[in-house]
Amino acid sequence: MNNDKFEILNQFDLKGKIIGIGHYGEGHINRTELISTDNGRYVLQKINNGIFKDLDGLMNNIKVVTEHLKNKGVETLTIIPTKSGESYLKGEENYRLYKFIEGCITFQIIDDREVFKNVGRAFGQFQNQLADCDAEKLVDTIPNFHNTPKRIDDFIKAVEENRSGRKDTCQKEIDFIMDRKDTVSKVTDGLKDGSIPLRVTHNDTKLNNIMMDEKTLKPRVIVDLDTIMGGSMLYDFGDSIRFGASTAAEDEKDLSKVSFDIDLFKAFAEGFCPEVKDSITPKERELLPYSAYLITLECGSRFLADYIAGDVYFNTSYPEQNLDRARTQLKLAYEMQNSFDEMTAIIDEILG
Repeated sequence: MNNDKFEILNQFDLKGKIIGIGHYGEGHINRTELISTDNGRYVLQKINNGIFKDLDGLMNNIKVVTEHLKNKGVETLTIIPTKSGESYLKGEENYRLYKFIEGCITFQIIDDREVFKNVGRAFGQFQNQLADCDAEKLVDTIPNFHNTPKRIDDFIKAVEENRSGRKDTCQKEIDFIMDRKDTVSKVTDGLKDGSIPLRVTHNDTKLNNIMMDEKTLKPRVIVDLDTIMGGSMLYDFGDSIRFGASTAAEDEKDLSKVSFDIDLFKAFAEGFCPEVKDSITPKERELLPYSAYLITLECGSRFLADYIAGDVYFNTSYPEQNLDRARTQLKLAYEMQNSFDEMTAIIDEILG
């Protein structure tokens, strides 16, 4: 057993004798390990403080939200404190420990519309459960995380600097994003003028951030709360569609396998929209289809910017992975852009 890891774990209020440590999860940002003891299992994460600068603020956000949910009887993450009562272990490297959620699985892709409808319902309920949680109490764990105009500016800067020398290998993808750089400000403009309300939002609602009951395949727990902060409902809806209504994995090399599944869009909307129908504003409703395109284009620009910068942000397992990720997102964005009318008709049908 890794003695350094044992010393780290020994500083947490962990119950039981450690009997195993193994890699866990598919996250791009934090390194995660599954800890087995003779009294249950835990998840240990090394927090990436190169990305998350305010770890006190980040962990306070998670504490505020999980306590809010638990007070409503909602199953959520359980933070295991250190023996000194802190929510994470501070040092040159920073770690946190969660209780492992037993009896759950996650999906990378999904083709079962009923399961995806339940996912939509869960994220809609998540919005409602946090509707009375004051977004102003939360810090921005990553400033401008879904500020798409800023993300596009960052992309343009990465292209200009071309630190990796890879720019010439992806000119087609660069041109695709540049042709659409003036289409990305509708949500940020709405937040500024008040037509889109500031809400407590997850901001990273990928399909694999929801734990599904392994027997019923119904959603149980929404996880990965690092990016929970003030934002727009549209960010959560759009990112769910970006990830869940794709027919292929995020890093699929064969783009012929990648397409936007309009039936899965409809399934998610059938779950999500009825949950938020009493609180959604006219502008939010209007922009639900657009949000899928917006967040997909934004994510594609982030993957491509990181590829051009030399893979400094997202974890990669091979040199072209960020480029493959970018290409899947840009193909999806193109198909979504061409499906606005059909998506709008679906939302109108569901909400009346």
